[in-house]
Amino acid sequence: MSQRMQTLDLIIIVGYLVGITLFGILFSGKQETTEDYFVGSRSVPWWAIAMSIVATETSTITFVSVPGIAFAKNGNFQFLQLVFGYMLGRVVISLFFIPMYFKGELQTVYQLLGDRFGIRVKMIASSLFVIMRNIADGIRLLLTALVLAAVYTAFVPTADSNTIVVGSIILLGLVMIVFTFYGGIEAIIWVEVVQLVIYIGGAVAAAVVLINHIDGGISTVMSLGEQYGKFSLFDFGWDMTKTFTFWSGLLGGCFLTMSTHGTDQYLVQRYLCTNKPSSAATALLSSGAVVLGQFIGFLFIGVLLFAFYAPYNLVEYAQAGVVNSGVPATVPFSGGDKVFPDFITQHMPTGLSGLVIAAIFAAALSSSLNSIAATAVNDIYKPFAKNKADKHFLKVSGWLTLIVGFVQIAVAIAVKDANSSALGLALSVASLINGPVLGVFLVGTLLKRAREIHALIGMTVSISLMIYILLGTKIAWTWYALIGSLVTLAVAWVATLVIPIKNDEVSA
Repeated sequence: MSQRMQTLDLIIIVGYLVGITLFGILFSGKQETTEDYFVGSRSVPWWAIAMSIVATETSTITFVSVPGIAFAKNGNFQFLQLVFGYMLGRVVISLFFIPMYFKGELQTVYQLLGDRFGIRVKMIASSLFVIMRNIADGIRLLLTALVLAAVYTAFVPTADSNTIVVGSIILLGLVMIVFTFYGGIEAIIWVEVVQLVIYIGGAVAAAVVLINHIDGGISTVMSLGEQYGKFSLFDFGWDMTKTFTFWSGLLGGCFLTMSTHGTDQYLVQRYLCTNKPSSAATALLSSGAVVLGQFIGFLFIGVLLFAFYAPYNLVEYAQAGVVNSGVPATVPFSGGDKVFPDFITQHMPTGLSGLVIAAIFAAALSSSLNSIAATAVNDIYKPFAKNKADKHFLKVSGWLTLIVGFVQIAVAIAVKDANSSALGLALSVASLINGPVLGVFLVGTLLKRAREIHALIGMTVSISLMIYILLGTKIAWTWYALIGSLVTLAVAWVATLVIPIKNDEVSA
């Protein structure tokens, strides 16, 4: 890669980062109330919400990790089984959850729990969200910083890689903080609309370049894919230690989506930016079709990378994925997250590599800072700051956006040496917390006799069990949301039998 080529790519990348920062600042004059800052005055069109949901859901983890799933030794399309569950979960949310969100002027989904069970359940659920989201998005920030670090290292080969990774985390984190601080949720949504167009374009460009670099083109890719089982889609086994099976995908994926898209403020906040439930449901369901197409595309890019790098020709391939196997880092069989960034930075033509890297940043900078601030202000801070004016809460929201941004930067730096797949790590953390929270929503909906004490007991037992499952078992993370929510529901039901309530307390 020549100096001129590297410079052009760097200009494109820097131009993108500067552009979205300025975009957020342009929205600063519109943020006069917390209603503006957190729900965009409920005036955002459904199609923009749909594109925002896709951009929020897929992220850099999808862009980098999903191709690595299909590229890896024994990797295939079985990840799509999880996406089928995502689709089913969307239908359930549209039918049963979304109507509840529009019964009042909500700014966070956890306010529903406060109305049903009281302040303690609401604060626990919202606190769990804040913790989980900071960890998961710190990991997402790290993954994006690794790409930026690879670009800079290609530009300045003598640079210290560790220093560059930390610097990249800080730079990207600051960009995210600035456009979220000034623009609020409406700026985030419109930035995500632009991001979706950019990273789909970047992925298509990368796929075209890959096909043109492979001898025999598509026919070679399809032949190799068939030979090495890359297009295998279904696994009907009941092994709960396997991440991607039909049942873990359909059932686990359904409950995972019910939790992430139905009880997680990060995504529910987007529905609240529309003015009616039908618009929110249309946005959610249409986003599912786009997400399915995206996952198919990114997995296929993984097969293209497999055909391009031809790892099966190397002696080391037999040991691929084995710890300390000595596999060269340039062909990362045991770290599939690295293979797509390696192709982008080393083999993409000038200009296009800058576009694709900007696309990865586009996927990454789908900020959760506003949703965390909304949750912290409405569900945790407000109960202790009664009789304060809305302007006060708007000011606190801005400060919280800054603080949360720096927390996510710190998380990214803290986990930068982790070896786990970023996709699995992020989704494991999310599923660990989202299951018990979804369970409380189910308790509130299905158990009319349940009160605060029953919900708290259900959550406590469920969270304890989920921590044990994460640390002490080999159960795949795809089951976490289902187990966590059903345990919460079952324990709360038993608690209603053991700790009965007075007849006059029974809800109608």
